[in-house]
Amino acid sequence: MSKAEETKARIIQQAADLFNQQGYAGSSMSDIMTVTGLKKGGIYNHFSSKDELAIAAFDFAVEQVGRRYVQAIKGKRGAIARLKAILHTFVTAPDEVALKGGCPLLNTAIESDDTHPALRERTQQAMYRWRRMIHAAIQSGIEAGELQPAVNPDAVATILIATLEGALMLTKLYGDRIHLQRAQEHLEQYVDSLKRDSLK
Repeated sequence: MSKAEETKARIIQQAADLFNQQGYAGSSMSDIMTVTGLKKGGIYNHFSSKDELAIAAFDFAVEQVGRRYVQAIKGKRGAIARLKAILHTFVTAPDEVALKGGCPLLNTAIESDDTHPALRERTQQAMYRWRRMIHAAIQSGIEAGELQPAVNPDAVATILIATLEGALMLTKLYGDRIHLQRAQEHLEQYVDSLKRDSLK
C-alpha cells in the first residue's frame, strides 16, 4: 500500500468514528481536520467532497461489522445455531468492534432519513444484506426440516433486527447493558420456538 493509500485509509477510519459518534450533519470539516490532523486541502486531495468521505466512512464501518457476522456463522450447523450466533454477535459488538459510537446502521438510518439520500440508500443496501443473512439461515432451516414450514423468514428478520436495535438504543440511552441482555434472552427463546415440534 502506497503512502497516499495509507493516508486515505486512515482518513476513512478516523472519519468513520467521528460520523458514527456525532452524525454526518453534526460533524464539520473542522472536526474532520481535528481528528485526522490534516488541513482541508490534505483531505480534499483524497476526497472530492464531505459527501464522498461520508459514504466511504459508512462503507468502512459496515464492513467492520459485517465481517464479524460472516465469521460468527462460519462453521455453525443448523439454522438455530446460526441465528443465535447472529444474536450473540450483535449483543457483544460494543465490546468487540473497534468502531466508536454504536451500530452504524442504526445511527445512519436515523440521520439520513430525509437529509442525505445517498447515505440512506447505502444504509438500505447494508440493512438488506443483514436481512438476507437472516433470511438465508431461516430458509435453509425450513428446507432441512429443522424449522416449521410456516415460518416467514422476512417476518423473523424484522422481529430480530427491530428488537436488537431497540435494545441497543435503550442500552446507549441509559448506559446499561441489561437491555441488550434481555433482548438476547427473549430472542433466543423466540428462535427456539421456530423449531419443528418434533425437534423441541
